[in-house]
Formats: sequence, structure tokens, C-alpha cells
Amino acid sequence: MDDWEFGTLLWSMLVFFLWFTVIWMFIGVFTDIIRRDLSGWAKAGWIVLIVVLPFLGVLIYMIARPRVTEEEFSLMTGGARAERSPADEIGRAGELLDQGKITADEFERIKARALA
Repeated sequence: MDDWEFGTLLWSMLVFFLWFTVIWMFIGVFTDIIRRDLSGWAKAGWIVLIVVLPFLGVLIYMIARPRVTEEEFSLMTGGARAERSPADEIGRAGELLDQGKITADEFERIKARALA
């Protein structure tokens, strides 16, 4: 059995770190793709790209990915957000109601919470 020299140990640690980093990037980008509100074909395309060309696919995704919306940011930070006035909260809820993304009951709950 060969003895481990200092250079071999450093090289092994570097290779382990790089593999760990690649796996972490792949998992991070994969979860970001799944979490986003993209079409099924867009998600499939991005996943195929990062599987076939891992480094280039991750780089292209990080450059071209859609911006994070306020709702996504709120979810990522555990609900922590900048303080907004009750009028801002009600106005945003009204926009969501007009777009059909929330129901009238949800609008009333948001309005009551904003005014509380």
C-alpha cells in the first residue's frame, strides 16, 4: 500500500472539493428549475441541458434564468420582507384579485391582515 504524501493529500482534497461543488451546483440549479413557474417543456429543456452539458448548462441557466419575483423572494426568505404600508398590501391584493390569482375570500383575509 502506498503512503500518502502531502501533495497527494492536497490533490485529493481539491478533487473532492470540486466534485462536491459540481454536485451542489447541479442540485441548486435543478431545484431552482423545478421551483420556478415555467412550462413543462422549458423545465425539461433546462434539465436536459444541465445533464448533458453540466458546466456550460449551469452557466447558461445562471445567465438566462428569469428574475426572482417578490413572492418567490418572500418564500425563499421565510416570509421576511420589507415593510409595506397597508395600502400597498391591499393594492397588491387587488391586482391579484383582478388577475384572478386569488379569490374574493383570500382578498378579504389579506385586507383584514393588512389593516390589523
